[in-house]
This record gives sequence, structure tokens and C-alpha cells, in this order.
Amino acid sequence: MSFPKGFLWGTSISAEQAEGAWDEGGKSPVQIDYATAGSTKEHRLIWFENADGTRGSMGLWGHLPKGAKYRIFDDLHYTNHVACDFYHHWREDLDLFAEMGFTTFNTSVAWSRIYPYGIQGGVNKEGVEFYRQVFTRARELGMDPVITLYKYDEPVYFEETYGGWSNRAMIDEFVEFARVCFTEYKGLINKWMGFNEINILMAFGLNNETAQLRFEELHNQIIASARTAKLAHEIDPDLRIGAMLCGLCTYPLTPDPEDVMANYEYFQNIFCYCGDAMLRGAYPTFAKRIWDKYGVTLDITEEDKVIMKEGVADFLGFSYYMSNCITTHTDGTPVGGNMQMGFANPYLKASDWGWQIDPTGYRYFLNLLWDRYQVPLFDVENGLGAFDKVEEDGSIHDTYRIDYHRAHIKALKQAVEEGVGIFGYTTWAGLDLVSAGTGQMEKRYGMIYVDMDDKGNGTLERKKKDSFFYIQKVYKSNGEDLD
Repeated sequence: MSFPKGFLWGTSISAEQAEGAWDEGGKSPVQIDYATAGSTKEHRLIWFENADGTRGSMGLWGHLPKGAKYRIFDDLHYTNHVACDFYHHWREDLDLFAEMGFTTFNTSVAWSRIYPYGIQGGVNKEGVEFYRQVFTRARELGMDPVITLYKYDEPVYFEETYGGWSNRAMIDEFVEFARVCFTEYKGLINKWMGFNEINILMAFGLNNETAQLRFEELHNQIIASARTAKLAHEIDPDLRIGAMLCGLCTYPLTPDPEDVMANYEYFQNIFCYCGDAMLRGAYPTFAKRIWDKYGVTLDITEEDKVIMKEGVADFLGFSYYMSNCITTHTDGTPVGGNMQMGFANPYLKASDWGWQIDPTGYRYFLNLLWDRYQVPLFDVENGLGAFDKVEEDGSIHDTYRIDYHRAHIKALKQAVEEGVGIFGYTTWAGLDLVSAGTGQMEKRYGMIYVDMDDKGNGTLERKKKDSFFYIQKVYKSNGEDLD
């Protein structure tokens, strides 16, 4: 059995990690514009000035201390300010994507380019036209784009005005942002996703001190997503709206029944809490167990319940990079990766950043999602971050990346043969860009090398890696030529 005719092959990038041009084209700043790079051992930091004038920093998804203001410090380098400069190189990059055989392309629309200062500030026409050009050219090159509305990049204006996503006023702001996108790009885009990896708030920084705020933020995003899905169908009945979740795949570390139960609860907590809400139209019954554990009380109105029922997503987008293990014991070896912590699997090898490489887990996870939801699946992100070496002749022999994708696409093909309903596969990422977790350019995912390092040194020249030609062969054969 082969991949179906019309199966979408492509890549994913995002506005905040690829575009650069952080203060050009009418764009307003987003939180990540104040972040520096981390490393293989350190997460990135977001910088600000305290009320007393001292310098302060915090991790991703942090909240400013009272009286503090985001600030750019001249002695720090902010990798997102330039990134791979897709904003100025998009024509060249799309041509390279087409040469690789892409039939789809995923990126996000920067909210801060469309509504830099919210509804009150008005639509930024320059930002609207930028994306129109990108999407039109992608169509001309034979790509059917699947576009994401939000990837952790609301304008700082909203944090300063509303305090962020814990304020329900954000829902109306997001829906109006979506309305502009659905109407302006009608006929160019027929598949959208609302919130990228919406379940990250469940995986990142959840404890008894932050839980109430995190669940309030998440609830407002789920309501915004549901209203957005309903709005899309009203504007154009042919539009399809997907939920997009971080694919946190785990196993019990031991056959101890306590480990098995802990692992299943982790899947419920981290994935199904959001997945069920968005694809089944209501919070699952086990949500109460989670709320009780953290002492959370949510104000879920009757109107909210109706909105969730009426705004069910049409398909499930997800990321998959790796797997981890869950245990109730204390003798495991802790490992991290993709915003989660777990324990090392003794049967798996890991990347330089400690992400455990598991193509069999990919097949398992695909079946798990299909069995639970029975909606079309779309792989939004699958890739390997690694250090790449440019040889004297300019070549980049990234056999490790080829091996990674070969193994995962073979697993994908097995899942398709087993009846899993999936309509597309997009690598993360077609070209080198800023890593979300570490803020590095030198953690390279692309099949196209971008000459830029973590300190801002480089020409931004594009070079084809060996993986460019491998993916080209796979995509142009519709997944048949994998060797």
C-alpha cells in the first residue's frame, strides 16, 4: 500500500523563528523578541528592566514582575531579531522548497504584523500584504499551504494591556485577528490551525503555584480556538480548521502497574485534556481529577460549553520528535526534550540535545491518535536538531538527519498501511531557524543551511545539505523511494 494520491509533503517553519525583521513592516514586539540564546544545557532567557532599574530575566512563558518592562540591552544578542531572515529571503526560500518537491508549506501568521496594537490600533495593511505575497507565490509553485494562526507570539501590547491570556478580553482580540486572516486569504488558504502545540501550557511550568493561572490561560485559548473554528466555517464552509498539539509520546519505564498507570495518566493530562476538548467538544471526565490535584477552579460558563460543542476542530495536527519514559520509581535517569521531562529509555539513542530518537514510537503514536480520535491527522513537525559542519567545498553531509527522516517516514508508511488516516507530513524545518527551546541558530533542523550563528555572525547565504536531495527524492516519489 502506497501513500494516497494527493498526500501533502512539505515543511514547517514559524513567523517568530524564521522571519526576523522584528521591528520592520509595522510589526510590534512580541515577548520572544527580548530573548537570548541558550545552549545544549541551558534554556533561553527573556530579559527585562525591573522597576528599580536593575536587569532581570525569566524563562519562557514567564510573567513580568510588577513594575518591570521588557527592554533591549545593547550588550546582548537576540537571535529572533534576524533569525534566518525569511522576511527578506522568502522568494528564494520558496523556490528552494519547490525544488525539493514540496506540495505543502506550513508557517504561522505573526499576530503582531496584522494587529500590532490590537483591534483598537487597527489592521496593519503592510503585514496583510506580506503574507498575501508569500501565500500567492506558494500556490504558484504548486504548494497547498496549511497555515497556523498563533505560535506563542501575541504582541507584547496584550500583556501590557490585558495581562495576557488569563484575561478573557484576549478571546475577542484573537477571533478578530482570525477573521482578518480568513477573509483576506480566502481562496489562498483552505486549511488553518489555531494554536500551535496548545497543550504546551500543560507540560511547561505546571505546579501548585502556577496551575490556576495556566489553566485559566488554557481555557481562554480553547474557547478562542472553538470560536475561531465556528467563524471559519461561517466565512467559508470549505475551510478546514485543525487542532495542533505537541506530540508528547511516553512509555512506562518498568512493567510495574504503578508505572503503567502513571504513564496513562500522563497521556490523559498532557495530550487528551486539550485533544478531547477541541476534537470532542467538551472537557474529558478526568479533567476533574487534574483540577483537584492542583486546586484549580475554572469559571466555565454554559455559553463556553456551547461554544466548545459548536467549534470542534476538523483535523488533528501534531508534532513528533522523540519519546520519553514515565516512572514512579527514583532510579531512572532524567532526560528532557521538546518542553518535557522524563526518564531515559535504555533501548534508544539520543541527539546532542538529549532528545531520544524513536521512529517505532512514531508509528505507535500515530496509531494511538487515530484510534482515539478517528479524525484526519496531519504531521506538522518532525525533525532532528543537530550540529552541522560545512566542509571546505561548501557541502554539508548530514547523514544523521537523512537516517532520522528515513526511519520516521518508513514508520509513517507502516502506519498508513495499518489504516491510519493521515493526509500530510511536514518536516521541521525546511531551513535552519531559531530553536524555540534554546533560541539557537546552531541547533540546526533544516535541509537548507543558513549561514548564521548564535551570536549574529554570518552572511545568511543558503546552502543545500545532503538531506535536501534525500527529501527531494522521497517527496517526488510520493514516499516510495526511501533508500
